[in-house]
Amino acid sequence: MRENESISTTSEITLVTLLNCPVDPDFISKVFEKIADLGVNVDMISFSPNQGGSTAISFTIMDEDLGKILKFTSALREKAQIKPIISSNNCKINIYDENMVQTPGMAAKIFAAFSSINTDFRIVTTSDVDISVLVTEADYNDTLKAIQSAVQKN
Repeated sequence: MRENESISTTSEITLVTLLNCPVDPDFISKVFEKIADLGVNVDMISFSPNQGGSTAISFTIMDEDLGKILKFTSALREKAQIKPIISSNNCKINIYDENMVQTPGMAAKIFAAFSSINTDFRIVTTSDVDISVLVTEADYNDTLKAIQSAVQKN
């Protein structure tokens, strides 16, 4: 790894996906406001492309906050016909490199690492300087080793 490159990990992560969400910024902001009111920190956020008037929103929280979210997602299911999908006991691997914005192919290396071990990755989010990957706890060790190997080849 280069000097300005790092890999960090976090365990006990829950992935929450809300299917059939209205494509309405007011509704979406109220969802995240309510989650904040529950005292729950949201980390990775990803939106699927709109399907007509609806979208899917995925985000991660700590496993310890699952109880707070379950009550909220049950209310969403009843009031707004939103279908929640919950997956706990995941791990996040974050690859950070200040030079990533100027280094074509980093995402390709990470996806090749997944492919080499057939990782069940749940969600991937990116910025100019990092790639965050959520994997199952069962795939965590092998995925971390594969990513470390791929990044070291820089």
